[in-house]
Amino acid sequence: MKCSFCGREIEKGTGKMFVRKSGAILYFCSNKCEKNMLKLGRKARKLKWTMHYVKQKQ
Repeated sequence: MKCSFCGREIEKGTGKMFVRKSGAILYFCSNKCEKNMLKLGRKARKLKWTMHYVKQKQ
């Protein structure tokens, strides 16, 4: 599985699964990713430490 926010691989037995009311399933590798997406509402494409930022700049 990959993290829904940063795009990194999640090791088996770690991470967190979040299910929205709409039924969409989000996977997070860390609390940092979860808080940035859900609580702070940040976009992964704008943060340099995410894999989505790296893909956009290439």
